[in-house]
Amino acid sequence: MAKRKEQSLPEINNPKAGRDYFIGQTFEAGLVLLGTEVKSLRLGRANIADAFVRLTPKGPVLFHAHIAEYDFGNHHNHDPYRTRRLLLNAAEIARLTEAVRSGGSTVIPLKLYFKHGLAKCLIAIGKGKKQQDRRQDIKEREAKREISRAMHRRQ
Repeated sequence: MAKRKEQSLPEINNPKAGRDYFIGQTFEAGLVLLGTEVKSLRLGRANIADAFVRLTPKGPVLFHAHIAEYDFGNHHNHDPYRTRRLLLNAAEIARLTEAVRSGGSTVIPLKLYFKHGLAKCLIAIGKGKKQQDRRQDIKEREAKREISRAMHRRQ
């Protein structure tokens, strides 16, 4: 028998996360999705740049994540900006709650991906960067770029 080719599924990253936050501890959360959302996500038609996570009494919820409507869906298609529950165990929810209540921290989504056929969301505890911190990151990045250019010219 021929082996089935492994299909490459897209990863949807949050480009603003590393730029605007200091990333702390990360957690892998499951997503509660509808059928048309899964199909659209498999096509890579999602955006989590403006998304954020809130801790509600029912558990963590992902807000403002855009998963485009599935093209071949019918009148039962989903709302692109609906809220989506995140699945974590009680100990992880307690750690997130403690970090947010202590102040200065927030929970941000880093990426959406599939693992063993299930949709997952990588979330992290983040502390907001100030303008000075962003400038420092840009200086460090440009210094590394200059060093690599000089090393490349030398060879």
